[in-house]
Amino acid sequence: MSSLSMSLLRGAVSSPFKRAGRSGATLPTGRASLPPARSAPGPLASYSRVCGFTEPGVLPLTYPHVLGFPLAMRVMTGRAFPLPVLGLVHTWIDITRHRVLHPEDRLELSAYAAGLTDRRRGTEVTMVTEARLAGELVWESRSGYLSRHTTGATIAPAARTAAVTEDLPAVAEWQLPGDLGRRYGAASGDRNPIHLHPLTARLFGFPRHIAHGMWTVARCLAEAGTGLGTDAVEPGRIRSVRADFRAPLPLPATVTYAAAGAAFEVRGARRVHLTGRVTLDGS
Repeated sequence: MSSLSMSLLRGAVSSPFKRAGRSGATLPTGRASLPPARSAPGPLASYSRVCGFTEPGVLPLTYPHVLGFPLAMRVMTGRAFPLPVLGLVHTWIDITRHRVLHPEDRLELSAYAAGLTDRRRGTEVTMVTEARLAGELVWESRSGYLSRHTTGATIAPAARTAAVTEDLPAVAEWQLPGDLGRRYGAASGDRNPIHLHPLTARLFGFPRHIAHGMWTVARCLAEAGTGLGTDAVEPGRIRSVRADFRAPLPLPATVTYAAAGAAFEVRGARRVHLTGRVTLDGS
């Protein structure tokens, strides 16, 4: 059994004994890490295929997050982690790479919990993942994960740094199949039950299973390689991305990818599901 599968099993066992929002909760202070290693060709190919990446020789900007996800899960399913991992909802992500990465790069990965924040709908943890080459920080991400619970207080919602961009012009329409969550879960290892099947999603308050936020971001970046708005973006030029997951994206679905300049969004017929912004080298 893989280390990620073991973490998921540990999370399933420990989650019923953890209570989000308890007074005085603290985070573990240690880091989980992996020694330097190249990206395995098979899993990378599967990930690229399900997300739509087609550029050879360049590691997708989002892929180190996938490589580091078992480490983040190891932290979040540990005994000292205060939130139940099952049902956590990814709410935002910031990714920055400090140099172009390639599949043959031997990345040393680490992950740790950076902070807890009370939100209107529950408690949010910030997780940090870092990638190094020969000790040099070359890639990093910060992610928010929300544990939903009744707060009993009026708390300001999370700040949104990505602009609201409902007027962005449509670039492409995507037909998302009902098995997308299972396919992405197989490629990435992220088998959170809220993404897999309507029955497992209902256990956590969702009427239907929802698309992975990280699939949605990755698919947007892959689409940007063919045209962010009207101009195609070379894959190695995207230096950073900020994305906010504004509303769950139930599966199956038909959604619109819209973009102009550095801004992009994914919207359905009634709501915007994701907004984001990229920065490019030289900008």
